[in-house]
Parts: sequence; C-alpha cells; structure tokens
Amino acid sequence: MDFFKYIHAVGTGVKGNRDLSFDESVDMMTQMLDQSIPSEQISAFLLGWRLKPETTDEFRGAISACDNYIQKTDIANSIELGYPFDGKVKNPYIFPLVAKVIKSKDLNLVLTGDDLQPSKGGITIKDISKSIKFDSNIHYFDRSIFFKQMHNLTDVRNKLGLRTAFNTIEKLPHVANSNYAITGVFHKPYVKKYIEIFSDRYKRFALLQGNEGTPELFSKGRLWISADDKVDEYIIDPKHYGIDYTKSWESISYEESIAQLENPTKEFVKLAKLNGAIYLFVVNQAKSIDEAFEMLE
Repeated sequence: MDFFKYIHAVGTGVKGNRDLSFDESVDMMTQMLDQSIPSEQISAFLLGWRLKPETTDEFRGAISACDNYIQKTDIANSIELGYPFDGKVKNPYIFPLVAKVIKSKDLNLVLTGDDLQPSKGGITIKDISKSIKFDSNIHYFDRSIFFKQMHNLTDVRNKLGLRTAFNTIEKLPHVANSNYAITGVFHKPYVKKYIEIFSDRYKRFALLQGNEGTPELFSKGRLWISADDKVDEYIIDPKHYGIDYTKSWESISYEESIAQLENPTKEFVKLAKLNGAIYLFVVNQAKSIDEAFEMLE
C-alpha cells in the first residue's frame, strides 16, 4: 500500500485518525525496515503513530514483520532479558554479576544490544559488552548483525530524537527462540499491553518494575508472570532478603558503572543473587523466589 495512506491514518487528528489492521501493520513495518520510503515519511509516521497512539494489533503486526528479517540462533535453557536500547543513566547494570551467581543452575541469559537509541542517552548493553568479559552463560547478540534493517534505522531515530513504538517493539526480538522472557515496565497500565503483545511468544513471560525500565530489581517492586492464560503478581522487597542496597539518583559515568561491576560491594552481590532468584523462579527452577534465593546462598 502507498505509505502516505499510513501517514494519513495516524496524522490527521482525532477525528480523522484510524487504527491499522494487523496486515497493514506488517506492510507498514516492512516498508520502514526496507527503507523503501524517504526518512522524512518514516519520521512523520513514527511521530503520528505515537500520538494516535499504537494498538496491540499494530504492535503485533509490526513485530511479525520484524520476525521476517531477524536471524535467529537457538539457545537452549535460556531466558531472554528485554532491555531498553536508550541505556541506563543512574545505576550500573547488574546482569554480568547475575550470570556469575547462577552459572551452576543451567540457565543462559540472552541479551541484545545496538548503538544508542533515543531518548534517555544512557549507557547501553553494547557499551558494557566492550569492556566486560561475559561469562559463558551470557549470550549477547548485536543487532547490527542479527537484524541489520532495524539497526540501519538508528540515524533516522536519532534525528527524530523521541521515544517511538520502536522502543517497545525492539525489546524482545526472540532472537534465541527462548521459552522464557522478562522485561521491565514503568507503570501498571502497561502490564496488560505488554502481555497482550508478547506473552504468546513464550512459555512464561514476566514483567518487572525494574530499575530504569530494565529487568533488574534494585528496590521494592512488583513482578508479573503470564502463563497458561493467567497473570500472577508478586511484591518483591530486597530488605526481606537482608539486602540494604541504596540505588543511585545521580547520573554515573561509564567508568563508574564498569568499576562497580569489576569491584562490587557485598550488597550489590546480594542484589545480584536476588535478581538471579527472580529469573530462576520465572523459568520454573524454583517454586518461589524465596526458595530460589536459598538455592543461591
């Protein structure tokens, strides 16, 4: 379909806007990934789509289009960790330590990364991969290799400079065909939307009120697990596990972030164990987070 029809659908105001069908969304996303249309049209659509806003069918259609391009590699016994591609600003990543504490538990962590995307301007997974030697149970996939069409839209996105639907779509590309996945969520209303978009792609799908929108718990928060057509909610408080970690409210440098990973405090290591326990619970290696935490002590 002529891409102008998609721009018209999202860019004519409340009375004139309409939702795209699943098939239209597949076609729309395919044209953007192929860059068979000018970058100005891509930017115009992304802005209008965000303001409309996006529907579940539109997200699912766009993700279906992405599946046609992604080069997948099976990783057995794995959980996919969905991180935002605009990075972390105030706290270090904890997943390299999590991998260490769960290394004996036959669980692989799958992560994806790319160049910085809008709009937070933080430290990315790709940045960390350049300085930290990952343990063998971390499987990092660079998007410039497994999904170059999305990678090639980086310049367009950075010139637009805003969060778009891509920030949601790109979190979980299912690159390793994992049976389990967990990603971060800010606000409870988004829990339902994320479950509608992603849950049927996994055996068990989890959402965490994680630090800076990541699947990493740094303070008291909620965990939602979707499986077998039901959603269970859990409240997790690090203090319950004797963890007295104070998350940062100030921006940290790349060097500070790496230093905290290379020389972690005892409390940070304990926090890594709690995050590892969450992942073990999500993949059904334990009946509760308490049990999983005890397994790692």
